[in-house]
Amino acid sequence: MTVLPPDLWNGLLDSWDYFQHLAVVLVPLFISASFLVGLAREYLPPERVERTLRGHDEGAGNIAAAGFGAVTPFCSCSTVPILAGLLQAGAPLGLAFSFLLASPLVNWIAVLLLLGLFGIEITVWYVLLTLLAAVGGGIVIGRLGLSDQVKDVRVTDHTSQAVATDGGTSECCAGRTETRTGRTHAQHVATAAREAWSFFLETLPYLVLGMTIGALIHGAVPRSLLHAVLGPENPLAVPFAALAGAPVYMSLSGMLPLAAALSDQGIAIGTVLAFVIGGAGVSIPNLVLLNKLFKRRLLLVYAGTVVTIGIGIGVVFNHLVV
Repeated sequence: MTVLPPDLWNGLLDSWDYFQHLAVVLVPLFISASFLVGLAREYLPPERVERTLRGHDEGAGNIAAAGFGAVTPFCSCSTVPILAGLLQAGAPLGLAFSFLLASPLVNWIAVLLLLGLFGIEITVWYVLLTLLAAVGGGIVIGRLGLSDQVKDVRVTDHTSQAVATDGGTSECCAGRTETRTGRTHAQHVATAAREAWSFFLETLPYLVLGMTIGALIHGAVPRSLLHAVLGPENPLAVPFAALAGAPVYMSLSGMLPLAAALSDQGIAIGTVLAFVIGGAGVSIPNLVLLNKLFKRRLLLVYAGTVVTIGIGIGVVFNHLVV
């Protein structure tokens, strides 16, 4: 016989059931997405993305940059060195920003997890709107005359390999490219599978933590409390969600279970997505890395742009999409 109050006990049981539901939905999707991440790294390594984008100009270049940001799901430790290489090679700031904005917000992991949690309609609208925002945001920032706000520094990737100040990657990065060439598709797939499993194991603690917090929100946090802060009766719910995402961000795999729990508790989907966008784009680790590359004014512009995108997409979803 439990010594816990009946309401608390029932809430914990409900949380456990919801945790199992999230695990059944998210774990297979996350492993599949991790495999796609591995394939992208095999066939479209960061240095190839950098070389491809260097010669583009505003407009079509922003579209290409946002597209590459979406299909190359590198972590910020890899995204920032690519960004540094593009800028040092003379790529327009706005083009580089379209890549930077799209990279954390649209990727295979986000798309597949959103698909499993919220369905195809919301996922398609999310991808289209975030890509459009990344293209538009890059064009606007490119016309603000902020090129002098980029620091002339060397930035290293997650393997401590330096990005050369002339825009090229260092020789050790080139060595990695050479190891990718001349291999069969079967070898690429095998490597992607190994990387997928390794990536899954590395990210599993964040996924479990996100599912645990999401389950507790679902079963133990009063719905009235959530609605008082994030519900439609609060006119500032969407801006608050976009700002609140940053300090609680752990990883995208951990944020989406929280988003699912908030949605299941009746929080509007636009408010939930604003929370995810704010967290993914303005996370503390991401800002720390970008601080090595951007002066304070440009860093504030980036953070403000991400929050604005989160608020804008949140409002669109709440009032027009669903």
